[in-house]
Amino acid sequence: MNALSFVDMSNNSFDPSDIPSWFSTLPVLTSLYLEHLNIGGQLPQSLFSFSLIETLRLRDNRFNGTLDIGTHYSSQLELVDLQNNQINQIVLGGGYNKQIILIGNPVCNQGGDNLSYCKIVQSTSSYSTPQNCEMVPPTCSSDQMLSPNCNCAYPYRGTLYFRAPSFSDLGNTTYYLILEQELKKSFVNNKLPVDSVSLDNPFVDSNSNLVISLQVFPSGKIRFSERDITNIGHMFSNIVFRPPKIFVTYYFIGQPYTALDVPAPASKSRHFPVIVGVAAGATVVVAILIILVVFVIKRRRTKNPVDGCQSFVSWDPSKSTNSIPQLKGARLFSFEEVKKCTNNFSEANEIGHGGYGKVYRGILTNGRMVAIKRAQQCSLQGGLEFKTEIELLSRVHHKNLVSLVGFCFDQDEQMLIYEYVPNGTLKESLSGKSGIYLDWRKRLRVALGVARGLTYLHELASPPIVHRDIKSSNILLDEHLSAKVSDFGISRLIGGDSRSYITTQVKGTMGYLDPEYCMTQQLTEKSDVYSFGVLLLEIITAKNPVERGYYIVREVKVMLDKSKDLYGICELLDPELNLGTTSGGFARYIDLAMRCIEEYGVDRPTMKEVADEIEKIMQMDGMSLCTDSEHISLSYEESRSSVRHSDINRASFEYSGEVPSSKPEPKAVHSVRNKLCGDCENKGVLLNLYLILRNFGELCNDCTLTSLYIYIYIERERERERERERERG
Repeated sequence: MNALSFVDMSNNSFDPSDIPSWFSTLPVLTSLYLEHLNIGGQLPQSLFSFSLIETLRLRDNRFNGTLDIGTHYSSQLELVDLQNNQINQIVLGGGYNKQIILIGNPVCNQGGDNLSYCKIVQSTSSYSTPQNCEMVPPTCSSDQMLSPNCNCAYPYRGTLYFRAPSFSDLGNTTYYLILEQELKKSFVNNKLPVDSVSLDNPFVDSNSNLVISLQVFPSGKIRFSERDITNIGHMFSNIVFRPPKIFVTYYFIGQPYTALDVPAPASKSRHFPVIVGVAAGATVVVAILIILVVFVIKRRRTKNPVDGCQSFVSWDPSKSTNSIPQLKGARLFSFEEVKKCTNNFSEANEIGHGGYGKVYRGILTNGRMVAIKRAQQCSLQGGLEFKTEIELLSRVHHKNLVSLVGFCFDQDEQMLIYEYVPNGTLKESLSGKSGIYLDWRKRLRVALGVARGLTYLHELASPPIVHRDIKSSNILLDEHLSAKVSDFGISRLIGGDSRSYITTQVKGTMGYLDPEYCMTQQLTEKSDVYSFGVLLLEIITAKNPVERGYYIVREVKVMLDKSKDLYGICELLDPELNLGTTSGGFARYIDLAMRCIEEYGVDRPTMKEVADEIEKIMQMDGMSLCTDSEHISLSYEESRSSVRHSDINRASFEYSGEVPSSKPEPKAVHSVRNKLCGDCENKGVLLNLYLILRNFGELCNDCTLTSLYIYIYIERERERERERERERG
């Protein structure tokens, strides 16, 4: 214990008590984190006088009385964070002039809002790794950067997030020099071609993470290769790199690397034969593909559609275009590509599991971090659900919906590749498993993010989409704790004027299921509203909706009494909510949740109305709506008129929003797809044909010649069909 320098006991459910006295027996203590512990009492002056103490984070507890740091405080003390306690007075006679944070204490509610300790001043540093140039530094091209060793190159960039570092003085450059040395040492030990690293702009974000921009420069060349980027990504994703102890734990978010090492261009004398060879090869391939199209179309006219419940890997374009996913933006990955980016599905990269299989963290060749959901044999997620999720996620794009990067159905595998969302699920945060603390305000922001995502699906997607499985384990939290709705495997398109869908099988999760949907089997957007209402109750109670005879909806309805404080449900609230008596919007929050879980869908609000109401609740509590995302209502009507297309059929509708594509679609192919027959009977075949061609990137630069051949062939076939109809007529 005498060597213990860092203590973090935050987010535990201890019995109410005063601050333990045994901390005074730790002679080398530098950092003390006692957040959200339900401890209280008067803070002793001795706590601030430990000779090496630098950081005291004591927020969200019950400390009260007078804060008096005294005159014998440690010269190393940089931060005293006592947000959301019950301190009603402060004595600053000892001359302490470093950072004290008392926001959320009575002392700041007594006309002291303008005092320095009643404001949050973001901790930042102007540190940037210095350049060590013995001579005049070279002039780099506009798209290159100068490395610390004064070499022009294309660096690999990303951001390091350190959770709860043991120091608070961001102006101390020694910490960054130590980190740079450890990074370079790790690159050398892993035999990676790295010349130098650069750290820039350290700051502490709203979640107490130390955020540092990182640039990694190549050694002996101006750019990294594909293999280099993959290996660097694995070093961070597998936590091979161990930071210095003062930085504690971390995670890394890499940026796409667009300057991959490419072969040198061939000389002019050798270029012409290559063009001739490629053109000849392309002609042969095109001829084969045209024959394939003829065969597919003929087979399609004679075969019945394939049962949609079969395995996705057995779906054959030659049997049914109904089984072909209608895609835009999602990339088809080979099994070897996925295997490589997960380091052969190593256990170190496993980040989750469920009835469908396992989820792995991976690094693409361009440096982008992704999450890969790999279905196991006899998975609970069948081929139809796999196909549904691919199609829906490739058609919609919104910051509160998880993005689909691609998919793989190679070698009897079913895998989905998503954007990587680093902070796990909402369920993990509410249960305490993730170690991420969510107070009332953060939970409101999460609820608003989910509401905005669902509003997009219900109001702006065309046709509208009902998610059908809204629950806390399907809500992911990104690095800013913004919500992203995931898992669209059982989602449904709702078309026509009725805005409903009659199902033959009720699907969803027990506890979140709309009772009206269960009884009538009629699915509408209001079914998602009910599930969201249950989620609102789970957010403030941190309890599972159904557990051993406990049903959260019933419990809240029984205890609800609007004449009492907190509507009489104080016993059900999560102690970590830290609501106190300062929230003027809590009553409206409960009213909204109860409206969402009305027995009949007609009595429930729309998700647009829900999102608007949450925004009003946040404003009542003095929260900004534009901190993490823009106001959906500002562009709602404009988006509604510009996005919705009533003439798009259910099988192949265009996609709402702009979906980033791994490779731009050639204009000729785009025109071919949009000029096909009125009922688009052959669109699925051609789209898959185009995807095949696009993966043969060496055939031609933009596949214009290939798409022209396809277009000519289709037009010729249509003309022949018209001639046959005239002859029959």
